[in-house]
Amino acid sequence: MKTDDAWVAENFTELARTLAKTGDPELIESFLRSLLTPAEAADIAARWALVKALNNKIPQREIARRFGISLCKITRGSRELKKPQSPFERMLALLRES
Repeated sequence: MKTDDAWVAENFTELARTLAKTGDPELIESFLRSLLTPAEAADIAARWALVKALNNKIPQREIARRFGISLCKITRGSRELKKPQSPFERMLALLRES
């Protein structure tokens, strides 16, 4: 499987739109736990934790130690957070609203 295959983009977009329509956090969590392996779920949870930690100005090496995430992934997350109109920042804003 190649990440740039057309069917990957099509299905990823379809999944995102379907999740956005639910308005039901419990259904989304149950769906994701059914769809993903425990390791995949843990990886996604760790990546979200790193975004929040970066936003809270926690040093990268501390994030790596806390969550077992590579510095490469943390650096990538840091760059994404700094982009104009960052999707990370938009999601963090939604988190602050809740």
